[in-house]
Amino acid sequence: MESLFDNQDMTGLAAAIRDGEVSAREVVEFALHRLEERNPTVNAVVCERGEAALAEVDDGLPDGPLRGIPFLIKDLGADVAGLPTTNGSRMFAGRIAQQDSKLVSRYRRAGLVVIGKTNTPEFGQNASTEPVLFGPTRNPHRLTHSAGGSSGGAGAAVAVGITPAAHGSDGGGSIRIPSSANGLVGLKPSRGRMPSASPMASPMAVQHALTRSVRDTALLLDLTCGPAVGAAFGIASPARPYAEEVGADPGTLRIGLTTTMPSGDPVHPDCAAVASDVGIMLEKLGHRVETAAPDFPYDALIAAIQYLMASSMSVEIDQRLAELGRPLRDDDLETMARVQYERCKGQASATDLAFAYTELERAGRQIGQFFTGYDLLLTPTLGRPTPPLGVLDSMDLEAMWKHAGDFSAMTSPFNCTGQPAISLPLGTDSNGLPLGAQLVAAHGREDLLLRVASQLEAAYPWNIAPTWPAIEG
Repeated sequence: MESLFDNQDMTGLAAAIRDGEVSAREVVEFALHRLEERNPTVNAVVCERGEAALAEVDDGLPDGPLRGIPFLIKDLGADVAGLPTTNGSRMFAGRIAQQDSKLVSRYRRAGLVVIGKTNTPEFGQNASTEPVLFGPTRNPHRLTHSAGGSSGGAGAAVAVGITPAAHGSDGGGSIRIPSSANGLVGLKPSRGRMPSASPMASPMAVQHALTRSVRDTALLLDLTCGPAVGAAFGIASPARPYAEEVGADPGTLRIGLTTTMPSGDPVHPDCAAVASDVGIMLEKLGHRVETAAPDFPYDALIAAIQYLMASSMSVEIDQRLAELGRPLRDDDLETMARVQYERCKGQASATDLAFAYTELERAGRQIGQFFTGYDLLLTPTLGRPTPPLGVLDSMDLEAMWKHAGDFSAMTSPFNCTGQPAISLPLGTDSNGLPLGAQLVAAHGREDLLLRVASQLEAAYPWNIAPTWPAIEG
């Protein structure tokens, strides 16, 4: 079982279950064993439902393409009936979901078996997963380092081999950043492609997953995409299943490469080197790669991120206080969230919020213009290599103001524009920690990203086996 579980991606493991090589119960039991064995080292999973998961298997699972595959849900913006949804915040501890979210229902329909929920920073507003509520998630590639955020628990859980894939959400890089940190594939779909998450970070946040392989990313997208009824944002359906894009010829593409942040500052040399190396790989595959970047409206990006994420978080906090029937307490929120909340309640106005939405639209128009002349944009996923734990400490405002922006500088612009972007595990930093390269396409062109990503995966395959034992500092 161990060899099968570690050397197959989710798609391969599902095929083994269908072929009778192993039973769904054996696979779920093994994942629960892995959770018990490995989670104490990395602190990736914050609650589990082992008995309920096994009972679901025994009662008979839906006959979906992923029947019997164990899966984890991020503890932010996604509900699993009977489990807490804490959003990584002390003030939400103890809130139990009464029903599954729309996306979780789609996962179950595909045959996935939810075994627990993963750690996340408070309200997802950190590129590292270090909440006061549950403590830090550790990177199995270096336990002294961050697993990224905000889907850091998901990234560490997959990297350490608890499950072959896990749910994530991305409001500023929160799928792509932990994918880079943990050596995984992380696609942020286009705005409107997936059922919406909670109002937090709306309309920038979108849900999907962190996986070992491109084909897993494509299959999960096929099984879950499509907005919920009445969704605020819509998008054209794909011309064919995304799984059929894996291995499809992308043709010869014109690809822009940049290693400069939207602020104009250069990324760290390690990050730049990975992106440049991937540019060479793409040229060897027949594509035309040249130094080029969108005209990033940096002021618009800052305005959109600053107001929209904080204001939607503040709504969630007010709704929770109404549920609790009490005012805010000193120990309810971490320092960064408290400052943002108080700013929204005391200084930000309706005019500020309206301005942020107009700036969001301006960013989309201006950056989108680049993709009329280029098929893809290639960047480093991170502006700086994965940091040690404690560098991004949301209880330390000075540290956050000083460091936080650099880690999401290359990912967050495309949450503002709503474009799809994927991080691929194609490099390492000078200390041997994983580093991803990011490819960005025009709105709605996940198909193109998956063609090129699978082309790179076939030509330059990465190791999908878990990192265990975890590496000490």
